[in-house]
Amino acid sequence: MTTFLPTGAAGRPVWVTARAARRLIVKIVSGIAVLIAAATVAWAAQLAVPGDRATAILNIRSGRDESYTASQLAPVNRQFGFDQSLVQQWLHYIGGFFTGDLGTSYSQYKPVTEIIGAQLGPSLVLTLLALVVAWLIAVTGSLLTVKRGRFLGGLGSSIEAFTASLPQYWVGMILLVLFAVQIPLFPVIGGNGIAGTVLPVLTLAIPLSGFLGQVIRDEFDKVLDQPFITTARTRGLGDTAVRLGHGLRHAVIPAISLSGWALGALISGAVIVENIYGRPGIGQVLVTAVNTRDVPTVAGVVVVVAAIYIVANLLVDLAYSLIDPRLRAS
Repeated sequence: MTTFLPTGAAGRPVWVTARAARRLIVKIVSGIAVLIAAATVAWAAQLAVPGDRATAILNIRSGRDESYTASQLAPVNRQFGFDQSLVQQWLHYIGGFFTGDLGTSYSQYKPVTEIIGAQLGPSLVLTLLALVVAWLIAVTGSLLTVKRGRFLGGLGSSIEAFTASLPQYWVGMILLVLFAVQIPLFPVIGGNGIAGTVLPVLTLAIPLSGFLGQVIRDEFDKVLDQPFITTARTRGLGDTAVRLGHGLRHAVIPAISLSGWALGALISGAVIVENIYGRPGIGQVLVTAVNTRDVPTVAGVVVVVAAIYIVANLLVDLAYSLIDPRLRAS
């Protein structure tokens, strides 16, 4: 007996589309829960600061450690809501997070979202460029060395293992000394143009390309032994066409999953890189906030990085479906 399934506009069974929609909804709900948890931790960190928060704010503003009377502290407690219960303060912070309010900076007297928003763009540009460059290096290395003989295969694998083990701050210092001091091809500090972006991007991309390359290499090596690759070769396709048209699409799927984590890691790494090269970005915001004990700004950076990480993982899920349509039904 033949069973007929209702199909959608694209010809796929409706139950497949519904399952994909449910999966996406679950991911979004999970992401929101993680964001609330991250915001809660950030809020709790503000409570963990030793001493009275109102006193700390007045000391930051005056630049001196002093004691204050209750009448002097009352306006600050009222302004920042410290006179409310902890439950009310938490609800206010979580509610503000979803409306774009992360509190007020202790040292700059401005909304935290305004401070972070003014510097987030350069950090995102640096992060995305580094991710693209890391992918280009990893994919190129795999295409040129996998199944190309023992020497090339071993060389590619060794380079990936070496670069993956490099700390970003070490890579940044080496590149800075070599290509900005010894060979002055790029600006030493504060370059915001294309030339000033090259070394920071490479600092983030080189270690990440090692991780991505190892994952792509392992999968690529397995894919090139699959029967459908042999079939493609028997149809007369050249090696390059087989690798690019058939093997690569399947080999990069595990690395795409790693890219979701990588984007969050790159944002964190940007904090180090921006300070090495004197670039604007949330790295400078975070360092300044730590030095001035500006806890709301520090907490705001933590929450924003968590939000970027969650959004990145949702995008990775969508990329899965674009690269391999079979995953839509999983």
